[in-house]
Amino acid sequence: MLIKSLVLKKEFLTTVKETVTLEEALKILEDSGFRCVPILDESGTIFRGNIYKMHIYRHKSQGGDMSLPVTYLLKNATKTIPVNAPFFKVFFNIKDLPYIAVLDENANFYGILTHAKLLGMLSEAWNVDVGSYVLTVMSTGERGDLAKMSKILAKYVSISGCITLDAKRDEFVRRTLFTLPAGTDENTLNEIVSRLEKKSFRVVEIDDLQSGQPIRVDEEL
Repeated sequence: MLIKSLVLKKEFLTTVKETVTLEEALKILEDSGFRCVPILDESGTIFRGNIYKMHIYRHKSQGGDMSLPVTYLLKNATKTIPVNAPFFKVFFNIKDLPYIAVLDENANFYGILTHAKLLGMLSEAWNVDVGSYVLTVMSTGERGDLAKMSKILAKYVSISGCITLDAKRDEFVRRTLFTLPAGTDENTLNEIVSRLEKKSFRVVEIDDLQSGQPIRVDEEL
């Protein structure tokens, strides 16, 4: 399962038990360097929520009682996903969180999925290490467009990566990003672009993955 392969398991995490005080939790946060850690029950199996360093600091600066249990400032108690959740659901849950808690098949705490892991996985879709160029191609989103574009590219190169954006029902224009393999020369690139545009697929941006610079950008977009 994709989610499971990205999760940092609980045995490798810094966590706090629900019975520790705010003072104790702050020391753990300061020693670890993390701005937020999970709160677990005394058995270490049930996720209670998160504790943020900034909330403890604010509480302390306002003269709050630091002997209160850490659950006094508990946040994100319901921000969890099951380990077998469809991957797209992560995006609707993680949002502004530094990570989201992941629960196993028995609803016990399994680990966390961080923003860094999520972005790392998405960056792999660009195949930067084995790619040469990324073409951003505009289409109408009609049935068969992706197949037509892919067929044109396949005549010249293998496709190292493909991401489609703007896939909403009310969108009349769709952007598809194709990553071309390493070793693709400029002549091949130009031929691909020419063939795409002859078929009314507009290439609005070309990025050179090796230099990190765009070599074509449509300023009207």
